Parts: sequence; structure tokens; C-alpha cells
Amino acid sequence: MKGLVSVCSASKRVLPPKCQHRRYHSHSVKPYYVTTPIFYPNSVPHIGHLHSLVVADIFARFSKISDPTRPVRFVTGTDEHGLKIQNAAKAKDMDPLAFCDELSVHFRNLATKAKVAITRFTRTTERQHCEAVTHLWKELDARGLIYKGRHEGWYSISDETFYPSTQVSRQEKDGVEYYISTTSGSRVEWQEEENYKFRLSAFQSSLIGHFSANPEAIQPSQFHADIMNSLKEPLEDLSVSRKRSRLSWGIPVPNDPEHTIYVWIDALATYLSSVEYPWSATAGDGTSEGWPPDVQVIGKDIIRFHAVYFPAMLQALGLPLTKQLLTHSHWTVDRAKMSKSVGNVADPIKAIDEFGIDLVRYYLARVGGRFKDDVDWSQEQLQKHSREIISLLGNLYLRATSAKIMKRVADVPRPTPFQIPDTGAYAPLLSSLQALASRFEGQMRRFEVADAVETIVQALSEANLLMTQAAPWSPTTSPTVAAEVQALVFETLRECGILLQPFMPIKTALLLDSLKVREDERTLAFASFGMRGVLDVKPGVRLFEVDLSNCRGA
Repeated sequence: MKGLVSVCSASKRVLPPKCQHRRYHSHSVKPYYVTTPIFYPNSVPHIGHLHSLVVADIFARFSKISDPTRPVRFVTGTDEHGLKIQNAAKAKDMDPLAFCDELSVHFRNLATKAKVAITRFTRTTERQHCEAVTHLWKELDARGLIYKGRHEGWYSISDETFYPSTQVSRQEKDGVEYYISTTSGSRVEWQEEENYKFRLSAFQSSLIGHFSANPEAIQPSQFHADIMNSLKEPLEDLSVSRKRSRLSWGIPVPNDPEHTIYVWIDALATYLSSVEYPWSATAGDGTSEGWPPDVQVIGKDIIRFHAVYFPAMLQALGLPLTKQLLTHSHWTVDRAKMSKSVGNVADPIKAIDEFGIDLVRYYLARVGGRFKDDVDWSQEQLQKHSREIISLLGNLYLRATSAKIMKRVADVPRPTPFQIPDTGAYAPLLSSLQALASRFEGQMRRFEVADAVETIVQALSEANLLMTQAAPWSPTTSPTVAAEVQALVFETLRECGILLQPFMPIKTALLLDSLKVREDERTLAFASFGMRGVLDVKPGVRLFEVDLSNCRGA
């Protein structure tokens, strides 16, 4: 295997120009900073990886339409060190870096294909990251928070972590006894070895204090409660190195080449290294680069690492903690956990190729945007919700710009939204539109993604119902009423088009272009009722070209 020091020194090549990080030098505005998990590239991505990417992108884009002058830092990447990678590369008779090169590109390609607007894709084998981890270790060591000791416990190779005995259960199959983690279901084995430890126990009180004072810090609230309950149990000091004879694929412990820095302290430091930690140019203040993260999107299986270990590291370094952790549950297939051995892993690339990325993103938000419980990836549900938005949004635009209606209203001045009477059939839709933007914004700020989408769906449904009831194409409907109905539908499409941008960036751009909405008027402020009337449109634009009869799902 190639030595890690040479790997780190050679790894500056991994960032293509479009993903190169941007540096912000203004101290007046802290960039909005959002992250995904740093994905472990021991296999190709599945739908869960896409979900994390899309959820983070939704909030990055929501920040952009909420405050267009505020820069956004959006970080994802791959965690490429550790025993699991070392063993997987060995099994394929490959150099570990070559193995990571081969798999990391799949995650980068997924982000590109998913229209995820990342600003930095970080690989933990990059030299800059390795240097940041080494600096972090030295800082902790200088504070007396790292010591060499003997560690024993139940270790999971697949999870790269030790589990306490309270989270381990004995199993038996075909007469063979083994043990698993009750948290992840992964097999564990008892290990004893000398390594370095981080004084995690010293931060129990401060962690309890932080999360007690900040009940919104972990979302949804059930996960905040889980962490608070776990902190009632004594924290054990954390193993942060492995003997290099066992784990050679990793960053060497400073001044002790016999040990390798443990993968989790390495991986968690990515959130710092990706925004230029240790910030020597600004005397240790990373505000201008975006620190601390505004939102970190994670899966529920890694919450302890992000809600206990990482905050303790930050407190040890005297750095501000992440403002909010958004923890999502898992995607299943046929109500079962995705597994390569079972063969039920949903392929995100296939789904995007068949349905188009905007429909897949819409489905992920509509169905997977509550975060509390596991949700099932279903071909039928993907088709159902695709048909829903195609009908509510795409067909509504075609109906409102049909030749018959355009001809009937040609000689009638188009009324502004405020000129439409708040009576009769207009009242329900007018009421929805007047509250739409503020209701949507509140839901998004509370991480109620599925509810925010539902709010838009309700407005679109009311607009479609009004079209059907008023029949503006009919000769029996007066041209004045036809013009009022069309103007109100255009206002619906304008508002919903602006609000749907974080979820469906391609189709909403086409819709707003077709409504002749200016680029600088596509922000949350302009989504308020009647901010701008639709003066001109491009008739007959088909927003969705996909033929769902040919889609078999993922």
C-alpha cells in the first residue's frame, strides 16, 4: 500500500474548477454554511446518499432566495480513510487511493446529476485536509485532552466505531454465536489494544448544558430527546487512534508513527478543513468562511458522532458549535433496509435517468421531507407523485395559456391580483395566495419540508379547481371573468414557481422564464401576493416531457 504521507501530498488534484471553494473576505456577512455527511465510498451511492444531498441543497437554495446577497457555502465529500477502505481495497488487490479514486467520482457525479449546487467537494485524502487534521490533533494534545491508554470494547469494522456493552446483544445462527450492535445491526467483536484517547468525559456537563439551552439544535425534536437521554449515561473517553500495524491507511499521529488517527476524528474534521481551518489568516476566526455551520444534514445512524463527539471536539478547541443538526431517517425498499446482499439497493442514477432529476427531487421532498420515520422507496409512489406535479403545475400552465383562453382575453386588460374581487369562487384561492409565502417560509425554517411542499400543492390544487369551475375557455364565460381567472392562475404559478425553486430548479426556471419573471424578482420577498403582476407569457410551453408509461422506477 502506498504511504499516506505521499498520498496527502499528492492529493491537491481532486477538485475540478466548478467545485473549487470560494473565499469570502467580508466580515459583515457570515456565509450560510450547510453540509451533508462525508460519505464513505466503500460502494457506489444509493438513494439515501441522494436524499442527504438533495435535502442539503434544498436549504442551500432556500437561503439563496431568502437572502440573495448572502453567500452560501455547501460542502459534501468522501471519507476515504479507515479499516473498511483498507480491507476493501486489499480484497480487490488495489492501492487504497486508486480504490477511493474509482468510487469517489461516483459521489461527485451524483451531485452533478442531481443539480446539487455544492461549492466544495472534499476528499479526506487531500493534503490540505490532512494538514488540518494534524493541526487539530496538536491543538487537542496541547490542551491536555489526548492521552495514551489501553482501550477495550466491542468494535464494529463496518461502522468504524466501538460500542458500549449496553448497545451490544448476543445472537446465534446455525449454532454459531456472535454479537451485534443494537444501534446499527452490524457485527461487533471484542478488541483490546493500546491507543490514544480523547477526554470526552470532560465535556459531558457542557454538552448537556448546550443542548438544554438550545432545544432547537437537533431536529426533529425526537432526536434531540434521544441525545439528551444518552447524555444521562456517563461518557467514556473516546478512542482516537489505532495501532498502525492494524490500520495503515490513515493520517499518522503527530510524533508517533506507530499510531494512525482514528477515522472519525479525521472525518469530522472535514467540516472544518472544508472552510479553510485553522484560519491562520484571520487569527482563528472562521466567520468570514462560514463557520459555524448553519445546518448539518445527517442520517440518524451517525447522530452520536455529530451530536456528541464533534461538539465536544469543538468545545475543546473553543470554537462555536453547529447551529442546527437536521437528522433524517432512512429510505427502505419494500419496507426492508437496503442491502447489497439482498439486492434491494435503489439506484439513484437509474431513477434520475428515467424520471428526470426534478421529479425525483420533488418525490424525495414530498415523501421524505418529514425526517422522523423511515420511508419506503417505491416505484408506484414515485410515479404517483410525478403525475401529481405534472398535472398540478405543468398542465395548469398549458390550460391557462391555451389558444382558446388567450383569444378570449385578448381585448381585455389583464387585471392585477389586487383588482380581482375577493368574493365567490375566487375567495379560497385568494386567501391561500395571500398567506402562501409567509406560511411556506415558516415551515421551511422549522425544517417542515414535506409540509412546505404540501402548502404549494394546496394552492396549485385550488387554482386547478378554479379553472375547472370557471371554465374561462367557454363562450358562456364573460371575457372579464376569463381574464380574472387567468390572472389569478398566473399569480399562482408565479408564486409557486418562486417557492418551488429549491425543490425543482430546472422546471421552475423554465416556468418563470415562460412567465417572463425577471431574474432579480425570483426571491422569497417577491413571492408575496401581488408583488409583481404577470404582464406577458410564452404560451404553450410544456414543462414536463417525461413519458411516465415508460418509467419502471429504480
